[in-house]
Amino acid sequence: METERKIFITGTMLKSTLIDALKKFHPIYMLKNPVMFVVEVGFLFVLLLALFPALFGGEITEHERLYNAIVASILFITILFANFAESIAEGRGKAQVETLKKTKTVTQARVLLNDGSEIMKQAHELKKGDIVLVQAGEVIPNDGEVIDGIATVDESAITGESAPVVKERGGDFSSVTGGTTVTSDWLMIEITSMPGESFLDKMITLIEGASRKKTPNEVALNTLLVSLTIIFLLVVVSLYPMTTYLNVPISIATLIALTVCLIPTTIGGLLSAIGIAGMDRVTQFNVIAMSGRAVEACGDVDILILDKTGTITYGNRMASEFLPVIGVKNKELVQASYFSSLTDDTPEGKSILSLACELGVNTDNEEQIIKNSTHIPFTAQTRMSGLDLQDGTKIRKGAYDTIKQECINAGHSVPANLDQLIHRVSSVGGTPLVVAVNQKIIGVIYLKDVVKAGLKERFEQLRAMGIKTIMCTGDNPLTAAAIAKEAGVDSFIAESKPEDKIQVIKDEQAQGKVVAMTGDGTNDAPALAQANVGLAMNSGTNAAKEAANMVDLDSNPTKIIEVVEIGKQLLMTRGALTTFSIANDMAKYFAIIPAMLMVAVPEMNVLNVMQLNSPSSAIISALLFNAIIIPLLIPVAMKGVKYKPMSASKLLNKNLFIYGVGGIIAPFIGIKLIDVMIAPLFQMFGL
Repeated sequence: METERKIFITGTMLKSTLIDALKKFHPIYMLKNPVMFVVEVGFLFVLLLALFPALFGGEITEHERLYNAIVASILFITILFANFAESIAEGRGKAQVETLKKTKTVTQARVLLNDGSEIMKQAHELKKGDIVLVQAGEVIPNDGEVIDGIATVDESAITGESAPVVKERGGDFSSVTGGTTVTSDWLMIEITSMPGESFLDKMITLIEGASRKKTPNEVALNTLLVSLTIIFLLVVVSLYPMTTYLNVPISIATLIALTVCLIPTTIGGLLSAIGIAGMDRVTQFNVIAMSGRAVEACGDVDILILDKTGTITYGNRMASEFLPVIGVKNKELVQASYFSSLTDDTPEGKSILSLACELGVNTDNEEQIIKNSTHIPFTAQTRMSGLDLQDGTKIRKGAYDTIKQECINAGHSVPANLDQLIHRVSSVGGTPLVVAVNQKIIGVIYLKDVVKAGLKERFEQLRAMGIKTIMCTGDNPLTAAAIAKEAGVDSFIAESKPEDKIQVIKDEQAQGKVVAMTGDGTNDAPALAQANVGLAMNSGTNAAKEAANMVDLDSNPTKIIEVVEIGKQLLMTRGALTTFSIANDMAKYFAIIPAMLMVAVPEMNVLNVMQLNSPSSAIISALLFNAIIIPLLIPVAMKGVKYKPMSASKLLNKNLFIYGVGGIIAPFIGIKLIDVMIAPLFQMFGL
């Protein structure tokens, strides 16, 4: 699939795209694009004139039918190229759609009933709220939330990433997507979507473009194009009485050709393709945009608000270091920490075991120790956990104040450097776990909330784009400040609740700022819905994905950088090609009119800078250029105008020069070259 998307157009895609382009000739479909609809109406009129030259009266010259046929053919090609541009934009997403559809195989689901029994159902028969059991090697039948079990899930059908991800109950990694495969163990899942409404179904619909609506920017530009079309129609209509007065006969076919040359057909033919291609470029980065409005809004983002846990950090606190108190050897602390975590199934407990093993802890008789010991689970009341060994030794790890109080109550003194160790861990954003053996404190485990790799550099890129980053976290100010500094965000809000995130977004929006928010938890959902751009992590909860208007399949919060660049590209491409199109029309106006009128008004020859061969060759040359320029600009519309971080004024000046000046010069060169090539043929046929 990736190879196909890198190739601009394959042979198979070309065939289907041409068929789609022909289907789009239907007048009801063409009405969606007023500019091209005017061209189609003109084509039908000229086609009638080619078949019945005397249909509207007037003098019929010897070669009138041939001239009308040539004009009709070029108008047909113009519409075909415009439809082709839109079809190729849509077609580039079909390879991904076909891949996704293959995952929607007929799946059997093991549904658990209230009485403990189970029945088999087809995936499409499942309802929201059903409980299903999925074992290793089986496909998850529909979207849901894990309510029991822990397993690895292969999500490559959705994300393209081959490495399985761990899914378990609770937290921000509990949601599963229909069509993915459980690769180990088992999961009990509560179905959260109805048949046909799963995330996979929505992806297919969105990529196919079936639900695509015009964005406000597109609607505004369409209004401008319609206005320009009406203005040029009036100009052409006003020419008819003028030329009649000057005794310069102009046929209806010529007037229609002139109209098509002057109205903004270039941008009219490419406008829809630019929007579709923008959404397609987003999907190439494994981001699903729920609407074109979201992609467009990305181009104007001023503020990016990020949740900390699972977004800036991995969300699982990992053991980073063992810090013994005065008088205790590091080996003794490592061994005690290892014993305290033998029956701890939390990610933190597993990370302590992993770090202890790396440091060479003695793991002999591990199973025997677990079997003969008493497991002390963590509770909200005790705020500690550990083991009571067979020989009576009590090993505990837990919160600083709880373990300290246990130590004092047992009559032991608190180590002199304990507070110093606690401050050392807290000041860098870590979580201290105090370890005690028989109520005597022996050291501290430093749990680190690991910041995702490469974030600092990515935030530098956002800063270069003029985007401010704000981290929201429920941590205390000391921890929040340390994480913010390590990640490289511009500012942070500590001890924030879901309503605080919403308020921050509203405050920034009240100042006219466009706000983007990334998050993955249920508590992020309200803020994702409030933001102009809400980017949810695919690893997050279904609530977050439902509230957002974009979903990152790779669960990388800095993916917003690529999305912002694509948004800016979309706006720049639309603006650049509009500038080029209007500049084209101005140039054609001054190129064609003098050539048309120079026979009756010799003085007009001064303005005929291109020295075109004849009025008819001038019209046909301009009309051919008008048609050819559309496919020549399709690659620009598909790939987008290249974006580099710089000030808006510099970008504007650069694009005005390239596409404005280029739009004026190109018609003079193109029309002249075409005129040179077709002039001998026109002389041969007496046109």
